[in-house]
Amino acid sequence: MVHLRRVQRRPPGNQLRTKVYGIIGKPVGHSKSPLLFNEAYKKVGLNAVYVHLLVDDVQKFFNTYSSIDFAGFSCTIPHKEAALKCMNEIDPIAKKIGAINNIVRRPDGTLTAYNTDYIGAISGIEDGLRESNGSSPAAGSPLAGKLFVVLGAGGAGKSLAYGAKQKGARVVVANRTFERAKELADKVGGQAMTLAEVDDFHPEEGMILANTTSVGMKPNIDAAPISKEALKHYTLVFDAIYTPKDTRLLREARECGCAIVYGTEMLIRQGFEQYKNFTGLQAPEELFRELMSRHA
Repeated sequence: MVHLRRVQRRPPGNQLRTKVYGIIGKPVGHSKSPLLFNEAYKKVGLNAVYVHLLVDDVQKFFNTYSSIDFAGFSCTIPHKEAALKCMNEIDPIAKKIGAINNIVRRPDGTLTAYNTDYIGAISGIEDGLRESNGSSPAAGSPLAGKLFVVLGAGGAGKSLAYGAKQKGARVVVANRTFERAKELADKVGGQAMTLAEVDDFHPEEGMILANTTSVGMKPNIDAAPISKEALKHYTLVFDAIYTPKDTRLLREARECGCAIVYGTEMLIRQGFEQYKNFTGLQAPEELFRELMSRHA
């Protein structure tokens, strides 16, 4: 936080001050969002900068950094739910999900929140299924009727559960604590269980698995949230983790013959939506993908 003043460039004359954007979370240093957004801003000539913001108390953060120069934020673990209380306006879908990951400060200083996680993840999973089974987008969502197992009931888990439900999937939520899994499952008309029960859950073949827990994230890269043996019952596996890109879960899923969708795909696609919310412009999609392939 001590470096924020240094990024405020003050152009001569009557030009606008630099707009500051950033990703708030704890931890946050692993995020590649600054890489993506700063290169995109540079490419289109926007006077803006995007930084890492290590935040303990999200309420205090918004109270302290209330200037309109701080024009927008991405929001990651563990603040996706707590930040809701700090918003002046919440997009209806984000309110329903109960978690946000994209915040825009309006010219009057008010904060408007969105959830772009579900858009990025679900569209990536749909395209992964289409690629594996050869179906066409015109045929509707390939998630319709599928049994969709979400690991984790936090902010990202909520996004995946609501997104899958919206596409016609039958949702199962698994969490470390059953109570939290049931709370989310009840909201989406799904089934709940603990993470410990997932290995033995295979009522049918061809299921979809979406991991939104931190199991397998650096530095614990040898961990996986589900056994390799259990993966044979799934047709596609998605892991929201992107550091490392190729998690143990995805490696083992690939070895079992599953289609896989990297967490980087969710990051890139939700980034397209955030960029549009921040700037009002279409995201430079090819640039985002090029940067992620180079630095993932």
